[in-house]
Amino acid sequence: MKKFLTVALCFFATFFALAQDITLEDVVYGKFSQRSIRGIRPLADGESYSQISADGKQILRCSFKTGETIETLFDISTARNHKLESFSGYIMSPDEKTILIETNKQAIYRRSYTADYYIYNVKNRTLAPLSKGGAQECPKFSPDGNVIAFVRQNNLFLVKLLYNNAESQVTKDGEMNKILNGKPDWVYEEEFEFNCAYDFSSDSQMLAWIRFDETNVKTFSFPMYQGSNPTMSEYKLYPGNYEYKYPKAGEDNSKVSVLTFDIKSRVTRTMQVPLDEDGYIPRIQFTGDKDKLAVLTLNRHQDRLDIYMVNPRSTVATLAVREQADKYVDTKLYHNIDFSRDKFVILSERDGYQHIYLYTIGGQLVKQLTKGNYVVTNFYGTDATGQNFYYSSTEGSPLEQYIYKVDTKGKKTLLTHNKGFNAATFSKGCRYFLNTYSNITTPTVTSLYSSAGKELKVLEDNAELKKKLASVTLGTAELFSFKTQEGIELNGWMVKPKDFNASKKYPVLMYQYSGPGSQEVHNSFANGFYGGLIWEQRLAQKGYIVVCVDGRGTGGRGADFQKCTYMTMGDKESKDQVETAIYLSSLPFIDKERIAIWGWSFGGFNTIMSMCEGRPVFRCGVAVAPVTDWRFYDSAYTERYMRTPQENSDGYDISPLHRCQRLNGDILLCHGYADDNVHFQNMAELTERMVQEGIQFESQFYTNRNHGIYGGNTRRHLFKRIENFLDKHLLK
Repeated sequence: MKKFLTVALCFFATFFALAQDITLEDVVYGKFSQRSIRGIRPLADGESYSQISADGKQILRCSFKTGETIETLFDISTARNHKLESFSGYIMSPDEKTILIETNKQAIYRRSYTADYYIYNVKNRTLAPLSKGGAQECPKFSPDGNVIAFVRQNNLFLVKLLYNNAESQVTKDGEMNKILNGKPDWVYEEEFEFNCAYDFSSDSQMLAWIRFDETNVKTFSFPMYQGSNPTMSEYKLYPGNYEYKYPKAGEDNSKVSVLTFDIKSRVTRTMQVPLDEDGYIPRIQFTGDKDKLAVLTLNRHQDRLDIYMVNPRSTVATLAVREQADKYVDTKLYHNIDFSRDKFVILSERDGYQHIYLYTIGGQLVKQLTKGNYVVTNFYGTDATGQNFYYSSTEGSPLEQYIYKVDTKGKKTLLTHNKGFNAATFSKGCRYFLNTYSNITTPTVTSLYSSAGKELKVLEDNAELKKKLASVTLGTAELFSFKTQEGIELNGWMVKPKDFNASKKYPVLMYQYSGPGSQEVHNSFANGFYGGLIWEQRLAQKGYIVVCVDGRGTGGRGADFQKCTYMTMGDKESKDQVETAIYLSSLPFIDKERIAIWGWSFGGFNTIMSMCEGRPVFRCGVAVAPVTDWRFYDSAYTERYMRTPQENSDGYDISPLHRCQRLNGDILLCHGYADDNVHFQNMAELTERMVQEGIQFESQFYTNRNHGIYGGNTRRHLFKRIENFLDKHLLK
């Protein structure tokens, strides 16, 4: 009898464990987050990489061949001279004898931050502050490892390690909201996706940087309150005001120039880079030749990318490559060009799909290395011979990504075979790579591979996450495609409840982002707002079907599909979401009277646009931090896809602000008051227009929160608000 009771209790314990629901706290506080290996850096020997230990207290050197730890490079408990409680990141010197340890990280905008850095001597295990003059930004070692540059308060500084860490100031004209040296302004950081705008020459004798003059850029401001998490006591009675330079569409941008500094003679020169008065310089990088500085420029329309080779001393610039596009040059094409060798690779869509082109350092085209109706998504590098090139692409399916090798003769080799989504980090010289793989139902597996495609060792299979997922109620997740009434095939994913019954009618929540070049639908575990479709699975527990479809304008399918929305953002994107709702309504298990749509940022914009499209297919919608008129958004992003309001007024009128009178369905509008990206102005003007039009709406706004709307209990509150709104309108 006792044995029977024990078995019975185990059965019921197992049953209830398996039947647990996913809570909202589980979702927003990351209970089902994937494990990953932090801080991976390929090291100079080509055989090893560094990583941050699982407990976050050490930096380890590990073998690319075996994954085993070779040595401990840094241990917070044994470091001498300064006691650190924790560290958030690190930067290795080229000879790996010195490490910059990052602490006290404080975010500025999306990519920029200040931190206190310490110089760590690996051999002596000693820590020394990089500077005692205040927090630093974006430090970088010179190639010989003897000098460290950094930015503080918009000026460049040098620290010479061979001279007892002597600090000197390179620029002195840096000033908030006026001049920036070596770091990008807000719009460059956000839209050209970088936070460091300087580089050392290959012989470590010269420093080059981009100088941003924001003087004529108009200022945007928003109020700051006391709030909490964090609390700003200085605003307890009277609100404060945050002001910064933000160029809106059609308005003045920063004036940019490239300067160099001779470290020995301390001579500063301005480079003679041909640039339109309102053009951009989105990247600079010294080549392997000390006398060649690569400077990338864009015209304001961003349909012409020029690569100049500039002599840092004579200041003379020579055009090497010109990339011209019919509509715009996608930012992905020039993010990670490596100019350190005698040849370099660029990505181009000149034949309709993003492919690899090999050039000499002088700008002569050697060969197009890949070709076909698929997109090369990343170029990883070249091996020591210079004959083999490693990359990822969507060959086979725009929903999947695989790692490939191609040689100069055009021979192509598939290196990863697991069906789904693969991404790689290659060793120096490309003898090995670390691969992350997942699919829509499989959490990420991190493995080591040889360059021949042989799996050497699994480092992390997320077994712990799989156990957690096995303990909760999960529905089915599947990929699907359909054709719109215009004959356009679109791809999507769908999450159904565990007890799905095809004879029942289910409410549907549609999620989308829809921005140019974005992609929310992959055969990947990263699907869904929080990844792993975990919030979507929570909604499925309640009885929802959750769907996401990538419409026209999104990525992975070539230039024509992505760029067909040019000059009319919001038109085709919203039509495709309406077409998705119409398709779903045709399925026997969908209740066409209970379909909702939601999105964040561009997704919030397209949520409102879809509800204003004219066909009343949505019962309700949720728009979080939406753009409501592209005239309110920044110049670099908006004009890339729309040109300026002065050139394209009709295109800019395709917006929620101008179409809200056509709104069908109930709507919840959410925004953070301190959103430096999509300003609260968008929400203020839209809601005022809706008030005057007599349109009822629900709203939820958050004190001192930026575009991410987080901090303390904020995210939980936001998603509880969204769930309550959806439940009220969709659940019977």
